[in-house]
Amino acid sequence: MLCIYHQSTDPYFNIATDEYILKYMEADCFMLWRNDNAIIVGKHQNTLSEINYEYVKQNNIHVVRRLSGGGAVYHDLGNINFSFTQTGKDSCLVDFKKYTQPIIEVLQSLGVNASFEGRNDISVDGKKISGNAEHLYKNKILHHGTLLFASQMKMVSEALKVNPLKYRDKAVKSIPKRVTNISDHLQTPLSIEAFTEKIMNHIIFTNPDARLYEFTTKDLQAIAKIRDEKYVTKEWNYGYSPNYNFNKAIRTDGGTIEMNLDVEEGIIKKIKIFGDFFNKKDIAEVEAALIDIAHHESSIRQALSRFIIDEYFHHITEDDLIEVMF
Repeated sequence: MLCIYHQSTDPYFNIATDEYILKYMEADCFMLWRNDNAIIVGKHQNTLSEINYEYVKQNNIHVVRRLSGGGAVYHDLGNINFSFTQTGKDSCLVDFKKYTQPIIEVLQSLGVNASFEGRNDISVDGKKISGNAEHLYKNKILHHGTLLFASQMKMVSEALKVNPLKYRDKAVKSIPKRVTNISDHLQTPLSIEAFTEKIMNHIIFTNPDARLYEFTTKDLQAIAKIRDEKYVTKEWNYGYSPNYNFNKAIRTDGGTIEMNLDVEEGIIKKIKIFGDFFNKKDIAEVEAALIDIAHHESSIRQALSRFIIDEYFHHITEDDLIEVMF
């Protein structure tokens, strides 16, 4: 087993690294890594219905879709992520308890009352400290999990707070749970670096074939290619979302405006705008210009740039239109 301290904090690069060790490294791997502020959504989720879009935008939070299913999670530098890849028979690979047990052993050795709960969580005194997900590829499995060590709980809460009435779809929904930081339950204070080292040492000690490994230049170049071609793209992070209907209304200086969208594979297929605003020109022209446009802010702004917005929505700005579409 190759044991890797992954130094990057780029969420797009790191999620690409998970795919790389699963699909392109022959040896089994264990990897510890951290992300800068990011929401990581499950493969089968509707991204926009899982995030607080305005808060995410204001706080420059990255949004990345991962390979595995399950719910959306918030990452910051106070959170440690761990990944296992292992080759075997399909029927034996999916085992959440197996891959979380070494983590639980480390926690218990530090006096933390950690236990496996539910389908895929590690909890302390009924509060979640770790969510886990798995993805099968041929005869290999990727198991990855979070470890809330000293995360900003306000950010965790706010970034994932979304109005459930805005979206109607059949995507897998995240289930909010009470969470806590590991650092709050340690009998003796410990830095995140020291905690990370304890995990790695335990993995190496309990696996006779384990050895430390550093990515080569060739590895890093291959990961960067996956990152740039897939994980930074809006087509993967937003367009992969299931089809959905979107509805939102806001009050502006020019009156109330309500947006109704039907979105298929991330592309706006139907749009109807209602409200008590005034206009000089027919808003049907704006509606028509947004058909077959990605439900993504940069694409929508580009489509709106050909219009003098005040002529279609008196005293309503382009920013107001963007706000009501997310």
